[in-house]
Amino acid sequence: MWEPYKKGFKAYLQLEKSLSDNSVEAYLRDIEKLTQFMLQTDTKRTPSQLELKDLQQFLKWIGELGMTATSQARIISGLRSFYKYCLLENITTKDPTVLLDAPKLKRALPDVLSFEEIEEIIGQIDLSKPEGGRNKAILETLYSCGLRVSELVNLTISNLHLEVGFVRVIGKGDKERLVPIGSDATKFINIYKDEIRVHIPIKKDNEDVLFLNRRGAKLTRVMIFLMIKDLVQKAGIHKTISPHTFRHSFATHLVEGGADLRAVQEMLGHESITTTEIYTHLDREFLRETLHKFHPAFK
Repeated sequence: MWEPYKKGFKAYLQLEKSLSDNSVEAYLRDIEKLTQFMLQTDTKRTPSQLELKDLQQFLKWIGELGMTATSQARIISGLRSFYKYCLLENITTKDPTVLLDAPKLKRALPDVLSFEEIEEIIGQIDLSKPEGGRNKAILETLYSCGLRVSELVNLTISNLHLEVGFVRVIGKGDKERLVPIGSDATKFINIYKDEIRVHIPIKKDNEDVLFLNRRGAKLTRVMIFLMIKDLVQKAGIHKTISPHTFRHSFATHLVEGGADLRAVQEMLGHESITTTEIYTHLDREFLRETLHKFHPAFK
């Protein structure tokens, strides 16, 4: 019953919103959850017939399934996007999500690595292996540029402007931005590109992709995650670390150093300054800890 609406919504997300495949799939899963609920409760209604009380029952249902407040909030966001599409396409004249209350979220501050910890992790790389040189270039780039892991694996040689100290990054929604790159990252990218990558038999359509696996194909996000997990374990660091931690650390170190928030927003590719503001909270935590540690009145 909802299949035509889902197909239309998928096309809208891909063509109108220019979202990545991963984002499109996430939105469609949210709508799939709603249709599962309607099947189980025998609610035979089209998008225009659904009311606020139906969606409230749906939220109660996913809550009983054990979904966290964060997951519930994400699903509500997906439903709101779906109804925005429905209004644009005249599928419905009302939006039942307008008065739908999202669960209150406690904004968790992500784990951050110190510069010394980042050095320690990078120091675990075995540079005697070809992939060692690649992995060093990857981690130096992640921290130097604050890239999302999806941006890193899609980085192309033609978008490197190392001679002027910039890389062109394709971010969320295919939005482009120029990001400064440090001298260490530049050095190790050049070593990888000129001394290691040239010996890899490159698969068709991967000729311009910067970071390749040993079979000459583009790396996956999972491969980067597993590589970092292994290095963190070897370094003996007991924090929840992912590729995104390097991005968080990049931004936190900038804010702690006094960088302008708008400049950080631009480098991270955040659409809203509100998203970037989480790093000011991290900075306040740093200040508070400093006071507790060194100020006699706080001891």
